[in-house]
Amino acid sequence: MQDEFNDPLWRQLLSGAQMLFVAFGALVLMPLITGMDPNVALFTAGLGTLLFQLVTRRQVPVFLASSFAFIAPILAAKGEFGMPAVLGGIVAAGFVYMLLGLVVQIKGPGFIDRLLPPVVIAPVIISIGLALSPVAVNMAMGKSGDGATQLVPYTTAMMISMSALVTTLLVAALGSGLLRLVPILAGIIVGCSVAAFCGAIDASHVQHAPWLAMPAFIAPELHWGAILYIVPVALAPAIEHIGGVIAIGSVTGKNFVKKPGLHRTLLGDGIATSAAGLFGGPPNTTYAEVTGAVMLTKNYNPKIMTWAAIFAIGLAFIGKFGTALQSIPVPVMGGILCLLFGSIAVVGLNTLIRHQVDLSLPRNLIIVSVTLVFGIGGMVIGNQEFALSGISLCAIAALLLNLLLPGGDGWRKSVNIGEAES
Repeated sequence: MQDEFNDPLWRQLLSGAQMLFVAFGALVLMPLITGMDPNVALFTAGLGTLLFQLVTRRQVPVFLASSFAFIAPILAAKGEFGMPAVLGGIVAAGFVYMLLGLVVQIKGPGFIDRLLPPVVIAPVIISIGLALSPVAVNMAMGKSGDGATQLVPYTTAMMISMSALVTTLLVAALGSGLLRLVPILAGIIVGCSVAAFCGAIDASHVQHAPWLAMPAFIAPELHWGAILYIVPVALAPAIEHIGGVIAIGSVTGKNFVKKPGLHRTLLGDGIATSAAGLFGGPPNTTYAEVTGAVMLTKNYNPKIMTWAAIFAIGLAFIGKFGTALQSIPVPVMGGILCLLFGSIAVVGLNTLIRHQVDLSLPRNLIIVSVTLVFGIGGMVIGNQEFALSGISLCAIAALLLNLLLPGGDGWRKSVNIGEAES
């Protein structure tokens, strides 16, 4: 194996640009869905990755960017409380990671597995994916996410969305090398090409946008209602983070759970997420696409993520670039989301299968059943002053049921995070 840590600067720059290219599709798609500024998302992804590297002493080659797990609560909280309140919730979600990191430092990595076992996390992840499915379908048919407004004629929208979806499917299933790692980007390119052919793209705003412009930063505000919408959802991405750290450790042959330590990686992710909220960006998470690119290229040098972060921050200040991203037609995003949101649900199903959760046991059946119905059905508990609903409610319900129902030991195979199994 080559000594990638002594790569020349030009190769580090090229690798950094490549990593950002791999992450780019998912990075900008999430803010476009939630109504955030994609340039701000680029800035906070770059800033978050640099902060993560600072906390972990630049030992872990990961890239942090927009987390899809937060889409449902962000959309719900935005409609009820406004974007500044949502950002306050994102800042608070970052503190959840920091708190978990502190507890892990005190009690060890196994604490997370006991507090948030697969029977808790899996149905929450399934709920996140399936609760969002109507949004994807509405957008694919040319409607707004809530289905209230027809933005693009149905026939045109279906041509655009299905071309984007089919392209994404084919690249993900049949692509090879780096191409296989960018199915979302491929879907966006083909979908936008079809939309341009159908006359469904308005490029006039791009022509009038400045080349250089400050991203549309938004200051957060404290609102307990929005915080309660968003904070409970941080439990699922916390497990996703742990899986990401273990995965990159398996790729590089290093145990990052021990060094720099899971407490440091959680702290870094938490600081990155809170920083994103302070500037008006989406919550951050480690990107599996980038881990795949690291495995493919066998370039394990964390410095390449530094350059990817710097490139992301640089792109954030190109005004025409952000305006072009915001011009992507709704059906393009809807077609791709039909796959992505389903994929989120499948991750939850795979969690149940991989850890051999026995759903014939009444305890497990109760936890999974109640969590799914609360999350997908949109259950609301409370009133206008104080209420929990949807994904945030189902996450809390799953956690409480796991803590309160008897028979918590012996319901699944023991999983020791400290051993960093892949």
